[in-house]
Amino acid sequence: MTQNKFLPINKQDMIDRGWEQLDFIIVTGDAYVDHHSFGTAIISRVLEDAGYKVGIIAQPDWKSTKDFEKLGRPRLGFLVNAGNMDSMVNHYTVSKRVREKDFYSPGGKMGLRPDRATIVYCNKIREVYKDIPIIIGGVEASLRRFAHYDYWENKVRKSMLVDSGADMLIYGMGERPVVELANNLNDGFDIKYIRHIDGTCYIVDDKEELYEDYIEVPSFKDVFKDKIQYAKAFKIQYEAQDPVIGTMIVQKHANKYLVQNKPQMPLSREELDKVYNLPYQKNYHPIYEKQGGIAAIEEVKFSIVSSRGCFGSCSFCAITFHQGRIVQSRSEEAIIKEAKEITNYKDFKGYIHDVGGPTANFRKPACQKQLKSGACKNKQCLSPNPCKQMDVDHSEYLNLLRKLRKLPNIKKVFVRSGLRYDYIMADKSDKFFRELVEHHVSGQLKVAPEHISPKVLKYMGKPAGKTYDKFREKFYKINDQLGKKQFIIPYLMSSHPGSTLDTAIELAEYLRDIRYQPEQVQDFYPTPGTLSTTMFYTGLDPLTMKEVYIPKSKSEKAMQRALLQYRNPRNYDLVYEALMRSGREDLIGFGPKCLIKPRGARGKEDYRKFNKKSSGKNKGKNNKRSNDKFKGKFNDKANKSRGRKKKG
Repeated sequence: MTQNKFLPINKQDMIDRGWEQLDFIIVTGDAYVDHHSFGTAIISRVLEDAGYKVGIIAQPDWKSTKDFEKLGRPRLGFLVNAGNMDSMVNHYTVSKRVREKDFYSPGGKMGLRPDRATIVYCNKIREVYKDIPIIIGGVEASLRRFAHYDYWENKVRKSMLVDSGADMLIYGMGERPVVELANNLNDGFDIKYIRHIDGTCYIVDDKEELYEDYIEVPSFKDVFKDKIQYAKAFKIQYEAQDPVIGTMIVQKHANKYLVQNKPQMPLSREELDKVYNLPYQKNYHPIYEKQGGIAAIEEVKFSIVSSRGCFGSCSFCAITFHQGRIVQSRSEEAIIKEAKEITNYKDFKGYIHDVGGPTANFRKPACQKQLKSGACKNKQCLSPNPCKQMDVDHSEYLNLLRKLRKLPNIKKVFVRSGLRYDYIMADKSDKFFRELVEHHVSGQLKVAPEHISPKVLKYMGKPAGKTYDKFREKFYKINDQLGKKQFIIPYLMSSHPGSTLDTAIELAEYLRDIRYQPEQVQDFYPTPGTLSTTMFYTGLDPLTMKEVYIPKSKSEKAMQRALLQYRNPRNYDLVYEALMRSGREDLIGFGPKCLIKPRGARGKEDYRKFNKKSSGKNKGKNNKRSNDKFKGKFNDKANKSRGRKKKG
């Protein structure tokens, strides 16, 4: 294996290595970044380590076949992915507007990959090489492996394996299946008959070709026409995504059958260490330097991936469907080794930006049962309350952080992403929480309560009750004890299935009470493969088949978003309309519980007069009555004033 070099991206690179032909060519929608936070880098290095010659075609011009021919015909096949993100999510906001920047492209330039990149790339490859094996993977293919609802077209699309015309789809984390597939191809097996590898999907003409037990879900035709059938199909797919109890799933597409083998078992700690210890350059390819570099590397260059998988199972997150619920983690030794390497970077300034994964403070499976009997089908580990069987233990993660912050040339080690505050609160010991606040918060700690209404949290798969309140209280109490002034930045989501104007107002009142105004609010984004997206499309909770309220109109979504930023003057009209629609005029006025002032009430004089009247006996009491009285008088004056203006 050639050490410490980027993989070939042109013929000259192949000549320099003395290679006449590549074994595999990876075609990707991202620029070429040789860092283990990028799927293309991992798969290419894993194949290289297994003895295969690999080249990269990054962001090819799909309007011709020229770029797809520049490395010649590979001996064993093409591997195709859209990049680290679904290409449609990469291109469009939740309002379906084109994004301004692509952080995975040089200089942030948009337009260097097509919509539905995986399908387009496969079609171009087929134009040049008719019979070459094509294997698709990555997030886009993985989450679209069954018939799925597509938010951008607002309809159900076929499996991406069918639409792309590829021979095989690798879903989830693909290190083990891609090497097993490569070995089979290298041994001379036709890809049409390589059907035994876990973590893969393929197409058969007849179910008689299947020799294992399987579950057949409603066909593409059925789920396309009937939302109830769609919900039923999703439930089966969702519950079968477990390597221990999972089984083969079949879904008919026209006169053929999509077959998903059960998920791969997670990598062992030793296997995971090996994957992350391969000779990545930890940077983007030098050809992008003149074009402004690749912004996506900035967030991960001084960060360390410590784990994979998540048993948190938030309904709107695709991790369960992609990485699975079984947490895998790297060893302390491997992580410390990488940290020492980071300190040798020329531009390292002493700060490790993050140490984590999908959930930073998960280092092992939720419980021993999960490894022996699989994840529970009928309940979640943390929602609505922590499972009594869950092993809550921060000791290993805390020990790791202690060792990292003691390393030479490291000033601070931060934990910035994916902390599960409910898991922290379930820990009987405060040791981790206290040291997190003392050593690993960079002034602001970001956590994701998403909402506070029990009705919405139930559909989100987030913790119920006062868990977040208790977390906030403890966070600020520890800060006071340590003499620190640090803040919590909560991620909040509007318009999730189950969220009504009433629950949005409930959240706005909570933000008023804790005196917090979010700078950004995320509208729910229906992406393929999530439980929440199935609710959004069908109006049903697929796990119970009960109806769920779905905010779909632009006006309501705008109002829900505006309510979470009710102090912003630009949102006044939307907040006003929402409160009037919900019969919450009591929140319009000058009282301490009001969200906004009455229409036109911007004068300081009126505000001072009202404050004088509401002081004393009425202050904090009879707020609604006094507020209504003032509002009526004020609105009468305002209406007369507007009438005079119209006449003039």
